[in-house]
Amino acid sequence: MAQGDTVESQPELRRVMGPGLLLLFVVGDILGTGVYALTGDVAAEVGGAAWVPFLVAFLIATVTAFSYLELVTKYPQAAGAALYAHKAFGIQFVTFLVAFVVMCSGITSASTASRFFGANFVEGFGLDWGKTGVAAIALLFMALLAAVNLRGVGESVKLNVVLTIIEATGLMLVLFVGLWAFTRGGDVDFSRVVAFDTESDKNAFMAVTAATSLAFFAMVGFEDSVNMAEETKDPVRTFPKVLLSGLTIAGFVYMLVAIVAVALVPVGTLAESETPLVEVVKAGAPGLPIEEIFPFISMFAVSNTALINMLMASRLIYGMSRQHVLPPVFGRVHPRRLTPWVAIAFTTAIAFGLILYVSVFASSDAISILGGTTSLLLLAVFAVVNVAVLVLRRDVKAAGGNFTTPTALPIIGFFVSLYLVTPLSGRPGQQYLLAGVLIVVGIVLFLITMAINRRLGIRDAGITDPTKLAETPD
Repeated sequence: MAQGDTVESQPELRRVMGPGLLLLFVVGDILGTGVYALTGDVAAEVGGAAWVPFLVAFLIATVTAFSYLELVTKYPQAAGAALYAHKAFGIQFVTFLVAFVVMCSGITSASTASRFFGANFVEGFGLDWGKTGVAAIALLFMALLAAVNLRGVGESVKLNVVLTIIEATGLMLVLFVGLWAFTRGGDVDFSRVVAFDTESDKNAFMAVTAATSLAFFAMVGFEDSVNMAEETKDPVRTFPKVLLSGLTIAGFVYMLVAIVAVALVPVGTLAESETPLVEVVKAGAPGLPIEEIFPFISMFAVSNTALINMLMASRLIYGMSRQHVLPPVFGRVHPRRLTPWVAIAFTTAIAFGLILYVSVFASSDAISILGGTTSLLLLAVFAVVNVAVLVLRRDVKAAGGNFTTPTALPIIGFFVSLYLVTPLSGRPGQQYLLAGVLIVVGIVLFLITMAINRRLGIRDAGITDPTKLAETPD
């Protein structure tokens, strides 16, 4: 946006997404790294009944989705949680913190995908490079994402449709392999599917909550769809049906995949593997070509998730800098590529640090630590959103035939989200360490920026329009 342009002078986004394209966007955003990478870790917590945490995660996500539906149909604009926090509380630091936490969740999600990409690369090419090799591939993949990001990528709905089909195809292949094994009398053990085999120091409830905190990572992504509100035809009518349908489809597929995985592969084997669905394909269809191509499908399935998250993170950093809540250096744009190169370098450096940390200190649980940190950050945001929906009911001027969720649901969503954020849910301390370090970095940068603003005499600092946070440099 040019410096002198006003909000009123800017054209509105084209409303090009109907129910079909929006459904593909929602499903495509949810499907991906979570179920591909964390099925084994979820099974490690609860045993064969790995489908239970995915079911619980689906129910929790659906409760919070009702809050998002009320807010997105009340305020059909981009920016999501940051916009809702800004309208509900009007506190600049709270708005900044919500936006920064969302940004961090994008980086941890992309780092999870990168680590998983490395594991599948080694598996697909039959390389014996060990944990160090996987980490090296993950770092190279993240560097490639930064290069693509720097070059400038315009995400199109058509590309999203193609990648969604590929992601879904991989999961359909897993279900096909399960059906193949079931009908041909393969080595299938359905008794494992209903068996709880928890760690000795955890009861069944704690095991399920710990597993749910991981499985929830597989359900995130639906909240990104609210950023498409300004490009959706008749969002007030379209969003409720499409968002709930997309969540239901994803949740159903996840539970089927979990059942097939545990029925075909012993829990111990799933838990030890960084590529659990590859193990499922090997066990269910030995000798078939699917076994050889599935690692590459997995790599492709998570690549789009990683790229979109890094694009989002760098643009949020850029947007916060332009609104004077992060140092002005993050607002620098490459003179030829017209991309926020400093913001891209900063977000990539954080991702490098996360990948290196888990590779050195948590190599056996790297993917679960990164995925769990993502869900930890987003559950904190969801708790805020569930409060915001109740606070904003006083804003009667904005209401106009919008969707209204039953009052009990945001209350339930708040307490459940808050519980899964706390150590009571059985989360490992490393997730809190990573999340805490990221938030402290954000707070320090915020304080530095306020000092810079005072020295420069900038008095209008603050996120006054959250819809501009993810604005792409022009």
